[in-house]
Parts: sequence; structure tokens; C-alpha cells
Amino acid sequence: MNADPRFDQIIDRRGSHCVKWDMMEQIYGVPGDDGLAMWVADMDFRPPACVLQALQDQVDHGFIGYFGNDGPYREAIRWWMQERHGWNVEAGAIFTTHGLVNGTAMCVETWSEPGDGVVLFTPVYHAFARVIKANDRHVVECELARESTRYVPDFDSWDEIVAREGATMMILCSPHNPNGRVWTREELDGFAAFAKRHDLTLVADEIHHDLVYPGSRHIPMADVDGIEDRLVMMTAPTKTFNIAGTHSGNVIVQDDKLRAQFAKRMSALGMSPNSFGLFMTMAAYSPEGAAWVDDLMTYLDGNRRLFDEGIAAIPGLRSTPLEATYLGWVDFTDTGMSRQEFTARVEKDARIAASHGTTFGKGGENFLRFNLATPRANVMAATERLRAAFSDLQ
Repeated sequence: MNADPRFDQIIDRRGSHCVKWDMMEQIYGVPGDDGLAMWVADMDFRPPACVLQALQDQVDHGFIGYFGNDGPYREAIRWWMQERHGWNVEAGAIFTTHGLVNGTAMCVETWSEPGDGVVLFTPVYHAFARVIKANDRHVVECELARESTRYVPDFDSWDEIVAREGATMMILCSPHNPNGRVWTREELDGFAAFAKRHDLTLVADEIHHDLVYPGSRHIPMADVDGIEDRLVMMTAPTKTFNIAGTHSGNVIVQDDKLRAQFAKRMSALGMSPNSFGLFMTMAAYSPEGAAWVDDLMTYLDGNRRLFDEGIAAIPGLRSTPLEATYLGWVDFTDTGMSRQEFTARVEKDARIAASHGTTFGKGGENFLRFNLATPRANVMAATERLRAAFSDLQ
């Protein structure tokens, strides 16, 4: 596990209006002075120098006006998707939203009606359910099956659920948050066939697509044949480069009919992008940004292995092997403890703020999610604190 000063440096983010560190005491009861913030999914690393320089250039220029001529911005996205994912994106297919939670909400508004069901494959990113319910739709939970610690689709049981409850849309998280799966081509084919069987609009959230570990390969859902007329893709530079505060995301719609429907919704809401996000995206989607991501994944791979080893040393705890993302998904079932007890040990004894598994829907009840995108010293401290908090099991 090689050291890297860009990622090993501990930067105190407390007192900077950082939700991850400044809100953990209010939300989790974990003290801000010596607690470890391992919940919300942003990284404790500065973005690459090229991204920060793009922001500094705008400040130095001194004019913060409307952004014009987005051709270079679209070309940067097209270059990245082709170079990193082998995906050819049309420039006219790209819509910029205020992040992908906003993008998800707009998809729900565009392609479903109040009262409709929207399928989620749980446990899954909690904001999906939040925006579905806020838009007066209902969540149709299709729980992923587990083979040991690996999550897999269960299309037979899902067919029964959707036939019974009804739905018009499905949201696929690919790679999956929180369990870190990178879906295989066969699984993606299965999701596509499922969407066609039930006549669902398929929204693929691929925000974690750059954060894939050695041994796995992300395949864009757009690479699956025969679903162009129902497929909506969502991507963003925000998770990859730790610039979530820009609230910049892209909804990419290749079908002409779907594209016209989404364009109408964008126009109805008077949507226009944040210029800072566009400048930072152009800088990120570059050879320099690509080299930084490669180094980031080497570092995160070391954190992942260190965390898994630490969890494996604690009887009753099992971490899910990550194929992608920086979000450790830990199962506490074998401790025999109630959810309240193991959560209290993590928050009060270990002083770690981790995301509660219940927020991710069915299948998350006995889990906590730990953000591993932090200097390695913090990951080591977290495993030591957890070992002490569950010392009676050892």
C-alpha cells in the first residue's frame, strides 16, 4: 500500500460548512472534536490540481456571468465517455442538471405520473426513494438476492412484485450503491429484459462508473442493445473528482422522443447550469484528470483492503467485497445484536458516524455503510475503534 501525499494528508474540514464533518454530531450524536465522519459520500481529498486551477482562473478573471458556448463542455464529456468507457455520446443528447438527485427527480416528473410505481433494487441509494415519494409516486422495492456476501438480481421474484404492484419506471444504480457491485453484461441484459417485460422507462444512474477496482469492468447500460427507446443515462463528475458542491450532473438521452420530452421539462423549469460546475467539469474530463483518477483508485484499493482485513478480524462482522465505489457495506447480523445495539457501539463507543442501513430500503436492516475515501490513517483508526467497541466478541 503505497503512500501518496495527495491522499494521505489529513485536512481538517470542520467549521467549513462541510455537512460530512459539521453535521455528524447533530445527526448521529458522534462528537465533532474526536469523531470520525464516514457517512455522506464525499471524499476527504482535494480534487486534482487542474480542477482547482480552473476554479481559480475564474476567480482571477473576476467576472461571474452567464456561461456561453457549451460546445467545449459537451466535447469534454464526449471525450471522457469514449476514452474511459468506450461509449459514444451524441453532443445533443446531453442535458445538464443540478446534480443527479435533481436529475432523478426530473426523470420521475418527466416519465411517470402521480400515483405511479417506480422500481428500486434495494438496498440502494436513499435519495431515490426520497424524491419518488416527494413527487407523489410510490416505491416498488425489489430486494436484491444475496449469495454469501455477493448481491445478485432475482428477476423471478421481481416479476411477481411488479405484476402485483404495478410500475412505469425503474432506476438502476450501476455500479451499485451501497453494495459496490459492478453488474456483468449478462446481468445488464437481464435488467434490460425486465424493463421491456414490464414496459418500464429505465433510468441508469452511473455516477460511480469511474470508481471501479482491478478485476472488474463497468459496462455502460447504453451498451446493451434493444433498449434505446426506453433508456435514460445519468452521469456526473462529482463523485469521481470530489466536487459534489458544484451540483453538476448530466442526463443523457439518446432516443429522439425521450429527448424531446426531457427538453420540454427542462424548459418548463427554466433550468440552466452553474457556470463553475461547467468549467470544473471541462478541466476534470482531461488526460490530467484521468491520471489523477487512476492514482485515486490505487489509493482507494489500499484503503478497501485495509478496511476488509480489519473487519474480518472482528467476529460477527462481515464486509461486502467492493467491486466499485468507496463505500464499505458491513453486515452486523452475526453479532446477534439488535440494530440499536450495534449502531450504538459504532456511534457511541467507536465514535464513528456511518450511514444507517435502514435508509437504503429492504435488505439494509443489519448493515452500516462506511465511507473509505479518507486518508489511510483514518481508515486504520476506524478499524481499531471498531475492534475495541466489539472486543467482547473476540
